[in-house]
Amino acid sequence: MAVRESMMIAMSETPAEDGLDRLSSKQLHDLAVRRATRHLDLPFFWQLMEILPAAEAVAGRTDDEQADLEFAVAHIDDVTAAGEGEVVDELRPFYLDYLRGHGAKAP
Repeated sequence: MAVRESMMIAMSETPAEDGLDRLSSKQLHDLAVRRATRHLDLPFFWQLMEILPAAEAVAGRTDDEQADLEFAVAHIDDVTAAGEGEVVDELRPFYLDYLRGHGAKAP
């Protein structure tokens, strides 16, 4: 938990009445990525690529580490996979903060 907290910057910890807390991590990922894509929110994708290696490490996925260091393009594939497996759970606070920062509500 300390790794997750230190990796996520300015994440809100107060549950809101927006219904987002009841969504699965996968649903949060999909909602955040759809919103960012719709609004051409490049800073969202950039920040996701910055924190993704730490989330993968916490989730036990270190096999991509060397490739990510050598080829920044590999992160583009990682972003699409950031909504799967244990990694998506590590990114849950990031997705919640992003969606709440933009006033999103659960469908």
